[in-house]
Amino acid sequence: MLRLDQDIKYLQGVGPHRAELLQKELGITTVGDLLEYYPFRHIDRSNFYRISDINETMPYVQLTGQILSFETQGEGAKKRLIAHFSDGTGVIDLVWFQGTKYISQTYQQNQPYIVFGKPQPFKGRYNIAHPEIEKGEGRPLPLPYPVMGGSGYLFSDEGNSQTTIHLDTDTYQTSPIPRREGQGGGSSSPFRPIYHTSEKMKKRGLTTSTIAKLTATLLRMLDQPIAETLPQYIVERHHLMSRDEAMRQIHYPTSSDSLRRAQARLKFEELFYVQLNILRYARDRQRHYRGLVCSKVGNHFNDFYYNHLPFPLTGAQKRVIREIRTDMGSGRQMNRLLQGDVGSGKTLVALMCSLIAIDNGYQACIMAPTEILAEQHLQTLQRQLEGMSVRVELLTGSVKGKRRAALLQALLTGDIHILVGTHAVIEENVAFANLGLVIIDEQHRFGVAQRAKLWQKNPTPPHVLVMTATPIPRTLAMTLYGDLDVSVIDELPPGRKPIQTIHQYDRHRLSINQAIRKQIDLGRQIYIVYPLIKESEKMDMKNLEEGFEQVQKDFPDCKVSKVHGQMKPAEKDEQMRLFAQGETQILVATTVIEVGVNVPNASVMVIENAERFGLSQLHQLRGRVGRGADQSFCILVTKYELSNDTRRRIQIMVDSTDGFEIAEQDLKLRGPGDLEGTQQSGMAFDLKIANLAKDGILLQMARDTAQQVIDDDEAETNPVNAILWSRLQELRKTNINWGSIS
Repeated sequence: MLRLDQDIKYLQGVGPHRAELLQKELGITTVGDLLEYYPFRHIDRSNFYRISDINETMPYVQLTGQILSFETQGEGAKKRLIAHFSDGTGVIDLVWFQGTKYISQTYQQNQPYIVFGKPQPFKGRYNIAHPEIEKGEGRPLPLPYPVMGGSGYLFSDEGNSQTTIHLDTDTYQTSPIPRREGQGGGSSSPFRPIYHTSEKMKKRGLTTSTIAKLTATLLRMLDQPIAETLPQYIVERHHLMSRDEAMRQIHYPTSSDSLRRAQARLKFEELFYVQLNILRYARDRQRHYRGLVCSKVGNHFNDFYYNHLPFPLTGAQKRVIREIRTDMGSGRQMNRLLQGDVGSGKTLVALMCSLIAIDNGYQACIMAPTEILAEQHLQTLQRQLEGMSVRVELLTGSVKGKRRAALLQALLTGDIHILVGTHAVIEENVAFANLGLVIIDEQHRFGVAQRAKLWQKNPTPPHVLVMTATPIPRTLAMTLYGDLDVSVIDELPPGRKPIQTIHQYDRHRLSINQAIRKQIDLGRQIYIVYPLIKESEKMDMKNLEEGFEQVQKDFPDCKVSKVHGQMKPAEKDEQMRLFAQGETQILVATTVIEVGVNVPNASVMVIENAERFGLSQLHQLRGRVGRGADQSFCILVTKYELSNDTRRRIQIMVDSTDGFEIAEQDLKLRGPGDLEGTQQSGMAFDLKIANLAKDGILLQMARDTAQQVIDDDEAETNPVNAILWSRLQELRKTNINWGSIS
């Protein structure tokens, strides 16, 4: 009897060598792993086409006809066998570069065959290289069959599950879908599964067709139903397929409807367990970690609010401060994410919340990813707190010797109220008298383990506020930060003018330079960002070294700074300071300035080869300007030849300055795994079938269901949920990264 936990090498057709390759390339070690290696699309083999109807828009075609004749062309490595194949409406060439002796001996002229493959135009005629071919069993030549949709294949990874699940808007429950319990799993299916493979696998004969055959073999050998992993009441509530049926239909569906329903079942299950794990963790954290009570709003906060506030708070800032105050006074440890677009005033919110901690006898710590940003925070806080009895100090890797020793001593005695620093603050010898609030700026720059070290700086874990200027789409936040409460500053301070974004082609260099010159003459400063440091032979892009020299030639009367990630930190910081202090007019840089200094006088951001950047990164770079009262500009410079997707991305930037809208578009275009910072998040994006960009309704349904389970079975003792808690424990033992955000 075949078991799902059985070593994959024992599956018929695998063996030790293929098993080793499957493990190295795909992480498949067991029979169950292969079953959960889902096809990313299916090709509909129920459609037949006429040769006369073939066109270049068809990725794959299925034909029925006869081989008219064979022909050998070329010599040596270029030798190939060609079969001239006809269905009565035209002729197409079937081409083999390998295995030609076997082909010529196996297939005969004037016999009916079914041919499947990808047509390619060549010298005025179409050919199919290495087609799949099988006996036609007397199948007649096709008469005017319609070309079904012009493609004949379904993309399972691009299908939107929202079209397959009809949700009641109040309950998120699915309406009944007619059940079809037909078993998928092999030759009876009209759909051919297509699997991702690597070049190494293809060279060793592990093609998508091979994986399909192995999967079909596996499904035939499973003589017992695949065990269910969801409680029956959840399956029935949402009218889901059984797991057994879904696992068979996802590989070899009996119909397009069965395929969609199988996708919906498996996507829901995957998202449900992710959400259940997150919500369970959040519940346990609230149970076990009581928070420091900061219920008092005292002299420091009130003195600052009434006498030192640099400008009136926006409504969004007031709302966020109220949310944080409530958390800090609740007796539960705060674990909150603060999202706010560039320039929205997050630092001011962080300062005022720090003052609440100080009023209650605690210290605050603000951790930033770079020394230059930490120093900027220090200067901002010291300027805003001038005249108040609040001591703010800086701890970075550059603080050494007696100065460092004195700082650590003052921190331990409680003389320092707010410590601003980089990674240096998490070192073991850095101890606080009574740390009550931890604020982590640009949190995606830090790993989970680094952030967690700050928890250990106090016997009772401090309140945690993580801040990001990278807006996070709602569906991503539910998964990436599902255990955090979320606050959003969605309003810019008064007086800020929206940045004007302009798209220019690189051949219009004269007009770009004229725009830069105009701003310099007005006393403004300019950023120019390049994607590379030195020229790449493979990529035709502007590079920083050449660009720096050209900028100096184009603006000989200006002082130009240069900053990139390969410079020594001290040298880089010095160049940034020169620009921040207005001693240089133009800063030529790579993306190291994406999170950097606040220079209100900088009014132009020029991004060279903007087509090479993602939307979120472009938005972050654009946020370096527009920080003063003057009109600012972002110039996106690209080559003229652009793909449709790239043009759409550039146009989104031109049309919108809303970071959240841009982040949603970025998620749709690029997917969650490519978004800036998500790799550092601590939440895995190795979802096997669900797509956070497209399965938003399923995700919400999964989260609501998981929350109801947590609420109804708080002690985890209800027998109907035994299967659920067992499955969650099983998933924790796999390579899924269940890391939590803290």
